[in-house]
Amino acid sequence: MKLQRKNRARALALGALALSGALALTACGSDETGDTTGEGGQASASAADVECGKGGQLLASGSSAQKNAMDVWIKNYRAACPDTQINYKPDGSGAGVTAFLQGQTAFAGSDSALKPEEIEKSAEVCKDSQAIGLPMLGGPIAIGYHVPGVDKLNLDAATLADIFNDKITTWDDEAIKELNPDAELPDTKIQAFHRSDESGTTDNFTKYLKAAAPKSWPYEPGKAWEAKGGQSAQGSSGVAQQVKQTAGAISYFELSYATDGIKTVALDTGAGTPVEATVDNASKAISEAKIVGQGKDLALDLAYDTKAEGAYPITLVTYEIACQKGNKAETLDATKSFLGYIASEDGQALLKKDGYAPLPAEIAEKVRTTIADLG
Repeated sequence: MKLQRKNRARALALGALALSGALALTACGSDETGDTTGEGGQASASAADVECGKGGQLLASGSSAQKNAMDVWIKNYRAACPDTQINYKPDGSGAGVTAFLQGQTAFAGSDSALKPEEIEKSAEVCKDSQAIGLPMLGGPIAIGYHVPGVDKLNLDAATLADIFNDKITTWDDEAIKELNPDAELPDTKIQAFHRSDESGTTDNFTKYLKAAAPKSWPYEPGKAWEAKGGQSAQGSSGVAQQVKQTAGAISYFELSYATDGIKTVALDTGAGTPVEATVDNASKAISEAKIVGQGKDLALDLAYDTKAEGAYPITLVTYEIACQKGNKAETLDATKSFLGYIASEDGQALLKKDGYAPLPAEIAEKVRTTIADLG
């Protein structure tokens, strides 16, 4: 029976490929508060080798950072496995983890590894087991800005910390001038935007500020924004849209949201040259990460204060959160099938063109092995 399902999946996927065209995903055109069911768009790569399982409905929510990747994954998976309905709501990492811990979803997306207290609480929903983090994709958190007449901009961690802590308030501040001696910087007021919702993107950005500029950033890292001042918007698409339409604006969001002409900052990390926010530069940073999770938890430790040449330090890894054991019987088969697909070589191969970094090979292999063992 499994072979028949797999052959059927292969035929369906090849049929989908014959009809597929180029898929261009732009976050600003998406509704981040809506559900992602994979009904729109076209498949862009093969899901031919996925084992579809028993089918059913999967509810999931969380990270908006991975929304663009999830759109493609769901569309491709459903082209191969039409008996499985997947509903992913990109309402932020904090909301996703909360919903999972309350037993509302089959898995959650989070741009941060689970905290010890979250792992402890997960025993209530994971039936005497625990939740684990499965790294699934990476990518740079770009610093997008809108300063008319300034096409290139270098900033360092201390200057960014002072901007987002409301201590540097105009674009012609001496600290910015020193890093950009050739730029014509206007006296435009800086409009710093941060996330209004709890976000793993905020968590990773503030981890960078704390690690690389501890004297300038007095707050503890976290999913909720702690600094005073600035303005807020919902989701990655919300802050990106504010940057696009507001002169003087600056914010942080995943590179895949830096669309429609949004310019991004190069970071002065102390390396020989400022480092651009690119997938390859993020991959270099991720390749230096170490697995620090306990047992089957594959949480990674990133070096936010790296000075390595070409390593972009504001990099996140998005995890899928699932129960190691004790998953609901009615969703276990589909969960393993879908997560197995997105961790596969086919699933990972889709990421780079949309601004995400695929997992390093040795980490990806551990993720696949762990997914296969979910119970």
